[in-house]
Amino acid sequence: MIQLLGIDVAADVLGDLAAQLAPIFRIPCQVRPERLDVAFARHRMRNQYFSTAILQAMQPLIEPGARLLAVTSVDLYVPVLTFVFGEAQLTGACAVVSLHRLREEFYGLPPREDLLRERLVKESVHELGHTFGLRHCDDWR
Repeated sequence: MIQLLGIDVAADVLGDLAAQLAPIFRIPCQVRPERLDVAFARHRMRNQYFSTAILQAMQPLIEPGARLLAVTSVDLYVPVLTFVFGEAQLTGACAVVSLHRLREEFYGLPPREDLLRERLVKESVHELGHTFGLRHCDDWR
C-alpha cells in the first residue's frame, strides 16, 4: 500500500494523486488525514527545507508493509545540491516530493494546473521507484 501524507497541500491534490498512483503501481493508495509540520527542517539562510530531515521525521509514521509519500509546496534541498524536487530512501519506506519548482509560476510563467498535476505524478513515481529499489539510470540516452 502507498499512503500519501500532506504537509501543506490541498486534500483534492492528494486524492487525485492517489487515484493516479494506484493503477501505476497496481497497489492500493490512500490519503492519510494527518498533516506533518516541517518547520524544524527549515534552513533560515537558504529559506529551504532539508528533505532528509523530513524523511527522518516520517519514520515513526510508517505502517507495516506501506510506503509513505509526503507531498509539500515548500522548496526542498540537500546540502550538496541547490535544490531537489524530491528525495526517497532507496529500498526504504519513505519519500517526499515538492510542488515548489514543479509550478510554472516559479519560472515566471502563467499557472498551468494540468501540467503541475502531471509533473507531480511523474515526480512521485520517480521517488516511489527509489523506495522499491530502483536507481537512476547511468545511460542518459
